[in-house]
Amino acid sequence: MLVLRHESAVLCRQLAGPVRYEPADRFWLAVLSSLIPRCRWHEVFAGAPGALLAWHRRFIAARWDYGARRARTGRPLIRAALKKLILQLARENAQWGHRRIQGEPARLGHPIAASMVGKILHAAGIDPRRRH
Repeated sequence: MLVLRHESAVLCRQLAGPVRYEPADRFWLAVLSSLIPRCRWHEVFAGAPGALLAWHRRFIAARWDYGARRARTGRPLIRAALKKLILQLARENAQWGHRRIQGEPARLGHPIAASMVGKILHAAGIDPRRRH
């Protein structure tokens, strides 16, 4: 009965044209298919049994693709305030090199690699290998 109700709701939404299942419709039909023996699917569902299995596989694959973890990978961005601090230290202390400048933000709790400080200074047109 649940399958028929859901298919009826889909058909009422789309009285004109071919039946188009939305992702939520596919999800519910895939879930409801687990309640019915596979040998009776062709009697109950309007779609092909292969389509139901494909929808179910896609939902399971999307659930276990670790997309949330993937978004957090990579090097964290350097904040503009930290770049500004590095450039200010370089301008105020003309004898400091990139390694010495790197140590000051690290003491304040902003760990940053000396190579990144060198890249920031180089991009600003300041020689990162000044004598210290």
